[in-house]
Amino acid sequence: MAIARQVLCLAAFLSLPPARPEPLRYSVAEEGESGSVVGNVAEDAGLAPAQLSARRARLASEDGRQRFRLDRGTGRLVVAERLDREELCGQSGACTLPLELLLANPLQFFRVEVAVEDINDHSPAFPEEQVTLKIPERGDPGSRFPLEGARDLDVGSNGVQAYSIAPENQYFSVSYGSRSNGDKYVELVLEKALDREEQAEVGFSLIAMDGSSPPRSGTTQIHIVVLDVNDNAPIFTRERYTGQVLENSPEGSVVLRVVATDWDAGPNGDITYQFSQVVGQSHSAFVIDPVSGEIRLTKPLDFETAETHELSVRATDGGGLSAICRVLVEVVDVNDNAPELVVSSFSSPLPENVQPGTVIALFAVKDRDAGANGKISCALEEQLSFSLRPAYKNYYELVTVSVLDREETAQYILTVTAADEGSPPLTATQTFTVDISDVNDNAPVFNQTSYTMYVHENNVPTVLVGAVSASDADVGPNAKVTYSLAPAHPAEQAPCSCISVNSENGRVFVLRPLDYERVRQIEVSVSASDAGTPPLSANVTVRLLVVDENDNVPLVLYPAQDSSPASSELVPMSAEAGFLVTKVVAVDADSGQNSWLSYHLLRATDPGLFAVGAQSGEVRLRRPVTDRDAMKQKLVILVRDNGRPPLSATAALSALLLKDFSDVRLPHSSLTTEDEGGSLTTYLIISLVFISLLFLVSTAAFVTRKVCKRKELKGEHVLYGTGHLQSGLADAAAAGTLPHPYCYEISLTTGSGNSEFKFLKPVVPSLPPQLSAMGGGTDDDLHFPHGPVAVEDTAPENPGTLSAEQFSSLSFN
Repeated sequence: MAIARQVLCLAAFLSLPPARPEPLRYSVAEEGESGSVVGNVAEDAGLAPAQLSARRARLASEDGRQRFRLDRGTGRLVVAERLDREELCGQSGACTLPLELLLANPLQFFRVEVAVEDINDHSPAFPEEQVTLKIPERGDPGSRFPLEGARDLDVGSNGVQAYSIAPENQYFSVSYGSRSNGDKYVELVLEKALDREEQAEVGFSLIAMDGSSPPRSGTTQIHIVVLDVNDNAPIFTRERYTGQVLENSPEGSVVLRVVATDWDAGPNGDITYQFSQVVGQSHSAFVIDPVSGEIRLTKPLDFETAETHELSVRATDGGGLSAICRVLVEVVDVNDNAPELVVSSFSSPLPENVQPGTVIALFAVKDRDAGANGKISCALEEQLSFSLRPAYKNYYELVTVSVLDREETAQYILTVTAADEGSPPLTATQTFTVDISDVNDNAPVFNQTSYTMYVHENNVPTVLVGAVSASDADVGPNAKVTYSLAPAHPAEQAPCSCISVNSENGRVFVLRPLDYERVRQIEVSVSASDAGTPPLSANVTVRLLVVDENDNVPLVLYPAQDSSPASSELVPMSAEAGFLVTKVVAVDADSGQNSWLSYHLLRATDPGLFAVGAQSGEVRLRRPVTDRDAMKQKLVILVRDNGRPPLSATAALSALLLKDFSDVRLPHSSLTTEDEGGSLTTYLIISLVFISLLFLVSTAAFVTRKVCKRKELKGEHVLYGTGHLQSGLADAAAAGTLPHPYCYEISLTTGSGNSEFKFLKPVVPSLPPQLSAMGGGTDDDLHFPHGPVAVEDTAPENPGTLSAEQFSSLSFN
């Protein structure tokens, strides 16, 4: 049956003081009246009586029964109910009741043990009011006849101490004592042989007395029936039988078998078995077969109710002689009882700043089984913040082992498991739900390390530009956050007067219009404070950026758009698609997307010829230049910003399409716009005439030098073919109109009548591999039908081979 227990709530931040090493021991006689004083526990525990009331002292016992009570006014321990030692402890020699004296604020306990002293409140009692013995005549003096002894529920000297016969007679005396195994016996001793013809029956009383003063006694009547000669009584094979049976054995299970023998023959040797009545056992759990002597169960046994059962078996032969043996049935424990956890004290909630080592619960464990089945071990499910600590005997404490943090874990569910050592083991669990109360140990934390907000210039007053937000990991008032402006730097006296923050929701307002040209950035510090005691706060920087309006048009830096003529770019006719003509460079005084510029071709003489990079402003050829394209191209580029609405500017430029001028750049001042076409044409004609004259002079010099070289070769039998050009011709070649020069030496052997000649080592640079491909070289002879030859290399594009056309271009003299 479940027993209601009180739970003592303690201040969670106090630790449990150490228990006394030894319990407070007292003794009290059983059957004492309610209110009898046992002892002064306050004085023995070193406590003042006033502390008992102030600390709500109370008594606790394992089974929950309040057999004693505590007088808080005097500190006395008094009896609360009638104590019956026999009911509490049975036949145990010592009867001790354990108690705990519990005090709160702080939690403290003392162990108390009260020994219940036995008083002589029970008289000896025999199992039967009358015992009939059939004894044959002519029995030998000294024969012994065992009897069932009297039982006394008291112990020690208050138990049965002596037996006597009344009235005394000449035939019998009584003998009693203890055997070597500790069993007590009572026997009738035949002092004189009986004579059935003289006296057929003998009667007297057997008296049992205890050792108290005055003694108590019990009586049974002995009736002796004298029989004819049956001179052999049954004899058991053992004086004491011991059997073991599992407590869960089913009904009808055989416990053991007793065996007795009788040397007589016929009816005098026939033995029957029966139980002798046992004191206090009105409904036996055993039955014996009268013929075989097998003892069986009539119902399952319970180890927790009785660990042993003592039986008395009488064997009687056909002539009336009998013998008695003792049967001890030991009930073997089965693990059929789970452990029990009894909580004496539990504290919840706990403040999160409680110190490690604080006791939050005190509980006891017990198991009704015995041996390994009753050995209990306790374990706490894996938990880093709490642990179990043995207190004394079967008591355990649940303590904190680390600092608690409500923000990390607001509630702990602790499960304690008690398991016995049975097979299979039985377990019991107890769950402790520990709530953690909040302490203001967390300052508000903004959701950003800093805030950047924007406002357009010329804003309306009290415009909302954003909000700051801070959260507090605490709860309740400790988590209520309010906002305020604070000086950004300690030297400042007060924050900016043009910004305001709402104390409840952190919204930031600009109180008056701002001008981007006067102020572009304002920085303030906002403080967030909680409502704890003491309050905690945090600051964050709020940076307000003034956003510029799109009030500046783009400014073209290149090409210059001043009063001077528009710039002109030279484009060679050989330029391919993608050729970079020029790049338009512009800037915008605005900021942000108002200054993002894009470039667009607004007008062009031939729109399909040019393309403008939208982001880079680069003007490139969309396709190759053809002869059909106008030599003079005029373009207008639109430069537009990304404002709302967008502002734009235009850039005008010109391009000239020229032949054979891929690397030539004339000064821009020498060219004019389309409006001055006549002057430009004049300059072009002059340039072409100059270049033509330079080409004719270079050609004449080349031919003259060739003739001179040929004459020298005739005198020395050496013919030189030169490719040296004059400096003017070299300059023209640099412009891309003439090939690079080469110089070769051609030597004819002396006396070569068949017009043989050799190519010697070239002067500048090395001999082209074309001649080697023809079979010539420094050591090979080339045969020509017309004698010496002058060779001119025109620097072919592929110097590694000599084509047929190149070979045929060689001149032979």
